[in-house]
Amino acid sequence: MFLTQPLLKGRRENARATAVVCGNTRLDFGTFTDRVARLSAVLKQLGMAGGDRVGMMSLNSHRFVEYFFGTWWGGGVINPVNIRWNPKEVAYSLDDCDTRILLVDDLFAPMVPALRQLSKSLRTVVYCGDGAVPEGMAGYEALLAQAQPIDDAPHSGDELAAIMYTGGTTGQPKGVMLTHGSLCINALGTVAALPRDTHDAAAIVAAPMFHVAGCGVALQSLLRQMPVHVVPMFDELAVLQTLQSARITEMFLVPTMIKRVIEHPRFAEFDLSSLRLLSYGAAPIDAALLDQAMRAFPGTAFAQVYGMTELSPVVTALPPHCHLPGPDRERLLRSAGTPISIAEVRIVDGEDNELPHGQVGEIVARGPMVMKGYWNKPEQTEAALRDGWMHTGDGGYMDEQGFVYVVDRMKDMIVSGGENVYSAEVENAIAQMPQVLMSAVIGVPDDKWGECVHAVIVRREGMALEAEAVIAHCREQIAGYKCPRSVEFRDALPLSAAGKLQKFQLREPFWAGRERRVG
Repeated sequence: MFLTQPLLKGRRENARATAVVCGNTRLDFGTFTDRVARLSAVLKQLGMAGGDRVGMMSLNSHRFVEYFFGTWWGGGVINPVNIRWNPKEVAYSLDDCDTRILLVDDLFAPMVPALRQLSKSLRTVVYCGDGAVPEGMAGYEALLAQAQPIDDAPHSGDELAAIMYTGGTTGQPKGVMLTHGSLCINALGTVAALPRDTHDAAAIVAAPMFHVAGCGVALQSLLRQMPVHVVPMFDELAVLQTLQSARITEMFLVPTMIKRVIEHPRFAEFDLSSLRLLSYGAAPIDAALLDQAMRAFPGTAFAQVYGMTELSPVVTALPPHCHLPGPDRERLLRSAGTPISIAEVRIVDGEDNELPHGQVGEIVARGPMVMKGYWNKPEQTEAALRDGWMHTGDGGYMDEQGFVYVVDRMKDMIVSGGENVYSAEVENAIAQMPQVLMSAVIGVPDDKWGECVHAVIVRREGMALEAEAVIAHCREQIAGYKCPRSVEFRDALPLSAAGKLQKFQLREPFWAGRERRVG
């Protein structure tokens, strides 16, 4: 199987069936596939050769889905850019994997002059918005209108399909290399783990499409020949309106999105009876929120998925029947489910020895969905992929029935609103301030975002520094969602006898009495 196969099947078997909907734009499989074939021709004319990276910096749109498939159709590799990054971070990701073609929409076109100055790789910018084409850019729709569609050259197996950047423990983002095979097999494995009725089915993509989750929802939906309804960005009212008007049957949201949807003041006004499955994951969820959501959607089945970008992304799933009333419900809802059919999961100690059931260690996974590695980072690849097992950095255990329980993150990663924030990156930014002697960044509980970034700082003797100045400095260095939301100052940080920072002592007062659950 290959990634563009759903389009070829749709065009051949039911060309007039709806494939992608965004606002007033509705594309059937015939039209959508034709646009993909034309975009592929355009990218080749602009210099894309086999294996070359193509970037996109845009809100969700039908053109974003075309970008995925148009790049793959011509043998290219997608590099969807995190739209929450600042220009320095964007330029780093472009240069790191030599991305020479970048597609931008109306919102991000103003960033292009800065990117041209900062990036050594960027050559061609294609404007894919709806306004006038800015000077120095090519127009997406005009290029498509002039192009002749080209034939698909199917790519599969171990050929590179995507580089998706995720936070780096050393302070620089890492490009996760996903192949045609890993993305295809994971989509199939996830669909198999959560069987769904395809009659009159329709999905909504509300998660950002630069994330593997948003990409995965689109891929799984088109794989099943069902329409994908795309909302530009997560907005509670837009999601509710689309659920009702399009009679959406399935949806994926991170817990903070679920909370915002069900607590919207107009929630009760909408007919949401069409929704048959609500899957959640990518961030911690607490039992109270899950129960609140299940009451809000009484006729909807719920399912949890757990994984990471490096696993394409799903590795375990907790199906709907585990959410139903029963003697084991409370225990099962504390779990992340069982491994999907294509994945092996085990729990290991620090020497990679498998641990007995019930004993906490690191969660590792093996299977065809595992990444190829980190782009141009052989040492980090070797550390993460040992003997074919992806080391997730998450701590957990497995029970005798094969259910996996994620109890904490072993790596210093903070998940805030579904976004991964690595403390080292924030600490590196803070360390640039001359007033700072030492700093430690941790995640603290937050009812809205799940976790928030909190900085603990030791000032240099005789130097003044206020919390507002720290936050303002960080905003100049890193994306806003990574910046501390709160700052405290101490005379010293807790260190072990060996001089190692003991972050658990900093976290403990904030998390005491709370049940930590990682989705």
